[in-house]
Amino acid sequence: MTTVLTSASPLTAADRCDRCGAQAYLRVVLLSGGELLFCAHHGRKFEPELKKIAAEIQDETERLTSVPASASEEER
Repeated sequence: MTTVLTSASPLTAADRCDRCGAQAYLRVVLLSGGELLFCAHHGRKFEPELKKIAAEIQDETERLTSVPASASEEER
């Protein structure tokens, strides 16, 4: 998925995938002006089609594999 850095606000736990309701990690701003939110799974699944209709894609899936700053040394 192509990451586009925008001035859009970061996605939060309240942002839900439009397909399944899981936490959203991708925001797709459509050429037509709307936006869609997707979990990582559905973002990958629909990636080819999304790239055709997207003006921008905000991809925050790296948050799924990053270690939180509050993690202990054993967790890192």
